[in-house]
Amino acid sequence: MASAKENAIALYLEGIQKGHPREAVAAYTGERYTQHSTGVADGAEGFIAFFEPFIARNPKRDFKIVRALQDGRHVFVQCYQNINDAEAEWLTTDFFDSDADGKIIEHWDVIAPIKSANPSGRTQIDGATEIIDHDKTAANKALVIDFITTCLVNRDLSRAAEFINAETYIQHNPDVGDGLEAFLNLYGAADCPLAYQECFLAVAEGNFVATLNRATWDGQDLCQVDLFRVEAGKIVEHWDNSEPVPPKEQWANSGKF
Repeated sequence: MASAKENAIALYLEGIQKGHPREAVAAYTGERYTQHSTGVADGAEGFIAFFEPFIARNPKRDFKIVRALQDGRHVFVQCYQNINDAEAEWLTTDFFDSDADGKIIEHWDVIAPIKSANPSGRTQIDGATEIIDHDKTAANKALVIDFITTCLVNRDLSRAAEFINAETYIQHNPDVGDGLEAFLNLYGAADCPLAYQECFLAVAEGNFVATLNRATWDGQDLCQVDLFRVEAGKIVEHWDNSEPVPPKEQWANSGKF
């Protein structure tokens, strides 16, 4: 029996990249398919109705699964999409829930255009990919959730060094360079437009922890994904992706969360 991670990746690559949405939802989704990508309706038919025209409009689709995690029934996938020979380049970060057979039953995502390298010369997808320290999964997940609650939601930045390795912190946010100081200068600023409200979902495997968060940017509701790599009990690397939540009248389903 295929794992939930294998089914999530297959739904992506066979359904969208290879252009077989109808066959993919039949093979890799369960009795229900609840959708939180706000432009796509629930169910297999919603997936097909959205992606058949997408595939027709975009005949060249080059996808790269960069990182994928499974944590019990939940899966996280980070994917680079090159559409029509770089006519568009997207970073997609997806979370999936699965049933007892590993079939996909629910999906959340954040999709945003790829940006140029950050002040430290790092891109949104480069960096470490190897999953190690499987025995530390639970501890690493707890560390990251505590960091988000303490430092991002409650904004107690005086404790940031308890969670982040100040000497080796690698940053992939396109606007921020490496190091703890750069993060503190951004998030600690009095006029920082970003505010976290809740860690909605966390998926961990070994040394990686992915989180789906409710946030705001200048008061605009935001769906915020953060991916962390943990080493020796401290966060040492960070990737992220964010997408404004559209007005409710534009939703084709129950919303981003």
